[in-house]
Amino acid sequence: MPREDNGTPFPVERELTTPRAAGVAGIVFAGLFVTSIVLVRSAAGRSLSVHTVIRNATGHASTRAVAGLYLAFFAGVAFLWFMAVLRDRIGRREDKFFATVFMGSGLLFVGLFLAGAAALGGLAAGARFGTASSIDPSIVGYARSLGYTFLLVFATKAAGVFTIVTSTMLQRLARWPRWTAFSGYAAALVLVLSVTFFEPVILLFPAWVTAMSVYVLFTGAGTAGVSSAGVG
Repeated sequence: MPREDNGTPFPVERELTTPRAAGVAGIVFAGLFVTSIVLVRSAAGRSLSVHTVIRNATGHASTRAVAGLYLAFFAGVAFLWFMAVLRDRIGRREDKFFATVFMGSGLLFVGLFLAGAAALGGLAAGARFGTASSIDPSIVGYARSLGYTFLLVFATKAAGVFTIVTSTMLQRLARWPRWTAFSGYAAALVLVLSVTFFEPVILLFPAWVTAMSVYVLFTGAGTAGVSSAGVG
């Protein structure tokens, strides 16, 4: 071992590597994402009347909505970790163009998802923490319309773009099976072309993320740094 002049060994530098177990991040995201939506929706869902939403926001049901808001944040953090895992598995072969869209669409999805959760759960949070003394019925309709637009229109489209670009990057890597790309294209087609507030559509995204995470978790697919050559 190399030593300094005084005989003290030099510290050995170790390259940071991502453990295969980090692939569980996608599974954690999917679980937290779905749970958050279910909790927030149970207090301010489209199927509930305005008076029911007001009662939920000012009563014991507000606990579910506030819990959903907290879980939404951690779901966003888990998704960022999932993005990091994918980039690590793709390694040095990622194309700069696709990498830029990959990062941009992923961050956009997280921001829009959190905005949608905040709009839907904000009624309960405001009432619970004392920032809203009363809730006007007209505000309920506006908050729900805004929340669902963020979640089922913009966040869904951002998720579709992320799925498309990720599937394209994976398709160019021989170590990833074709189903990982084709399943992503199929899910992205539905996510991008969806034009209604059909809530189950958004569940396609966490399902696809879970499939990718399970594959990474059990195979360690596409170990980073397999090649220094660019994809393009």
